[in-house]
Amino acid sequence: MDFHHLQYWQQRAQALTIENRLFINGRYQPAAEGGTFAVEDPAGQRELTQVARAGDADIELAVSAARAAFERGDWSRAAPSRRKAVLLALAEQIELHAETLALLETLDTGKPIRHSLRDDIPGAARCLRWYAEAIDKVYGEIAPTGADALALIEREPVGVVGAITPWNFPLLLACWKLGPALATGNSVVLKPSEKSPLSAIYLGRLAQQAGLPDGVLNIVSGFGHDAGKALALHHDVDALTFTGSTQVAKQLMVYAGESNMKRVWLEAGGKSANIIFADCPDIDKAAQAAAAGIFYNQGQVCIAGTRLLVEESIQQTFLQALRKHAAAFTPGNPLDPDTQMGTLIDRGHSAKVAGFIDNGIEQGQRCFLTGAAAARTTPTLARPC
Repeated sequence: MDFHHLQYWQQRAQALTIENRLFINGRYQPAAEGGTFAVEDPAGQRELTQVARAGDADIELAVSAARAAFERGDWSRAAPSRRKAVLLALAEQIELHAETLALLETLDTGKPIRHSLRDDIPGAARCLRWYAEAIDKVYGEIAPTGADALALIEREPVGVVGAITPWNFPLLLACWKLGPALATGNSVVLKPSEKSPLSAIYLGRLAQQAGLPDGVLNIVSGFGHDAGKALALHHDVDALTFTGSTQVAKQLMVYAGESNMKRVWLEAGGKSANIIFADCPDIDKAAQAAAAGIFYNQGQVCIAGTRLLVEESIQQTFLQALRKHAAAFTPGNPLDPDTQMGTLIDRGHSAKVAGFIDNGIEQGQRCFLTGAAAARTTPTLARPC
């Protein structure tokens, strides 16, 4: 894989045209009330564009388009071979536009371009391919009955699916939700995080080029407290899928119950641990994996290894190795292919992380590596500590 060089990506960024409108019923359009919000580059501390801010009227349009497409049946009742071909074509479009999508991810989130191009974009395409191949392998069942009866269990699409995705892996997690929903014939209204909506918005164009019928995929950028809430409360949304904080997940369950008792799938926060025993055959390798587990994507991963449980007899040896590997995660320009650690998503999250460090020190913990100097020059940079 060719990761190019810093100047290459800087030139591409300067020439990049960013789509910033809602994608509803097969076309891009501004928000009904004309609202917008700023999307910023956390590394450059600059505004990338003003993105359309969806309100209640836009959610209504998007859900109506999704419902009409579902009832029309050119996707929900399409032959499995047809849906498979379109999803495979969409995966191919993602790969053909990999550099543009990777650039959007890096500009939008501050993650290293190497990671966007190596992990996020190929992962999104692989996900769609997996579900495309699964389409014609999802069967119904015949339930056991008496000799005078036959009970068939058929699997049918749910209808309209509302999908709300987080900011840390924008395109990848969007495809994690789109893959199963589209493969089984549903229509989708996707609301990406307001902090990183650009790659998801771009996906609308690729879906058209892949042959997805109008209205089957609708993409609405906006904030959780208005656009996300309206989507979760809508009576014509049959299912809701969300990845994000536990607090918001709980609220979405309330909205689902207050509306039409829609089905809900939630992936909320967690606290993951690495366990290192004294009989570990390669402590250095374990330390390297532990460092990657917590510092990959600047630590902004729901399954990041945020705890270490180390057997006391090897504690000092392990910590020494961990410090060595952690030091390799030096923050740098996300557009530089040699950068292994980019920036945090925004100033607010950077302050939150700094608060975690301060709280640990106040409780008697030791800070082995500090990003204080980097944070003074770029507030969204944080060296592993």
